[in-house]
Amino acid sequence: MRIVKALGLIALLAVFIAFPFVFSNPAVTIIAVFTIFYAAAATGWNIFSGYSGYIALGHAAYFGIGSYAIALMAQAWNVPAGYAPFFLVPLAGLVAAVFAVPFGWIALRTRRHTFIVITIATFFIMQLMAYNLRKITNGSAGLSLPIPFDWGGDFYNLPFYFVGLAILLLALATSWWVRNSKYGLGLLAIRDDEDRALGLGVNTAPFKLIAFIISAFFVGMVGAVHAYFNGSVSPPFAFDALFDVAIALMAFLGGLGTLAGPVLGALILEPTQQYFTLQFSSNGYYLIVYGVLFLAIILLLPEGILPTIRKRWSTWAAARDKTQIDPAVAAVAGQEQTESAAKKDEVNL
Repeated sequence: MRIVKALGLIALLAVFIAFPFVFSNPAVTIIAVFTIFYAAAATGWNIFSGYSGYIALGHAAYFGIGSYAIALMAQAWNVPAGYAPFFLVPLAGLVAAVFAVPFGWIALRTRRHTFIVITIATFFIMQLMAYNLRKITNGSAGLSLPIPFDWGGDFYNLPFYFVGLAILLLALATSWWVRNSKYGLGLLAIRDDEDRALGLGVNTAPFKLIAFIISAFFVGMVGAVHAYFNGSVSPPFAFDALFDVAIALMAFLGGLGTLAGPVLGALILEPTQQYFTLQFSSNGYYLIVYGVLFLAIILLLPEGILPTIRKRWSTWAAARDKTQIDPAVAAVAGQEQTESAAKKDEVNL
């Protein structure tokens, strides 16, 4: 089974690598780029919210911090267009992680609804700062990034696709490590019952804060490469409340707290959202269709797609095993009854 799983993962990776070459139409690859971006961001968000149980709705703050960080570094260091700005993406993620330390320390001193409210407040505070710190952020006008004009239309999306894919793979590897480590076991204990985990010796405060920082790091990197892809950054686009809703919906749809759930949710929701936007953007009906579709899925699959499939598969397998075992048990029972009757006959004789 391990060999089969490894071969399946290699085949899936080959599909992701070959996709932009097989479907080279820029209208298709641009959707693939945004899908990869959101899959990486949702996976990073899931490392904290999915494993700890704390639902954060302010990660757009770290997305925006990463966006402004790469723009400021590119301008301050006169970074030319091309591949050079991609080397700033990890630094932008580190900047977002640094900001996550005090914000996370404050927010994680609370629980439940208070935590959600504080994360939302953090997002709005950063958005207002982006508008008002004009000497740094240039206010509502925003900042520009170097644009690689020598990249043709057929090639432009490819570097961003593969950089986004690299971030996604790194986020998945980190998520797998967290899930299968002693540290991840502590996070899952916090998700199940934090007070009991604390009583059992789990140092809950640093466990949660570290996961929060790791999550902000990946979201900040996605914000950086997204800003370079757009060529500019401004407050309403860098700090977008819909981003928080989107990555949370993707994780919930695929399966919160699972490894592949956020990726599956992004692969379903982002292309669907792009399609509805193209088809119904003129009248705004796409928002209604998108919302109705999501509500229908949530009502039918409240635990997410992957956990529901796993549960139904286990139920079906158990029922199949029972049907296979029952005839065998009946045959054994019948044989025992026959032998018992034969012994009684011998005694009577």
